[in-house]
Amino acid sequence: MVIDNKEIGLEVNADKTMYMAISRDYNAGRSHSIKIKFLERVEEFKYLGTILTNQNYNQEEVRSRFKSGNACYHSVQNLLSSSLLNKNLKSKIYRTIIFPVVYGCETWSLTLKEEGRMRVIENRVLRRIFGPTRDAVTREWRKLHNEELNDQ
Repeated sequence: MVIDNKEIGLEVNADKTMYMAISRDYNAGRSHSIKIKFLERVEEFKYLGTILTNQNYNQEEVRSRFKSGNACYHSVQNLLSSSLLNKNLKSKIYRTIIFPVVYGCETWSLTLKEEGRMRVIENRVLRRIFGPTRDAVTREWRKLHNEELNDQ
């Protein structure tokens, strides 16, 4: 028994409908077609805020998250360096605004370069929050070292 899609109210808009075959093999699914109409094949698209690619790689999504995280950081950097706010409030701003954007990808498998970029973003924000410190020996102001940032 064949049911006509119009009988049940299903109508596919071929101008808006696309498909993507997901495989690490670049040529996978090249010969696939839909019986009703031919649809446009795409290499990547954004679904529910996440960039999906046909080879199932996440590097593009990681780059996008880092870019969004940097944009969030630059939008609140004046708040993070303000002397009117205490460090606890600045940390809350970081955890609620910047952290969720960048660290949505922390469970993904990352390259060493991407892990390094993630640490750079985090250290930049923490340096802005905690500010410089006065060296005990030379009595000069200096940036906090990475180990000191992790301790705080």
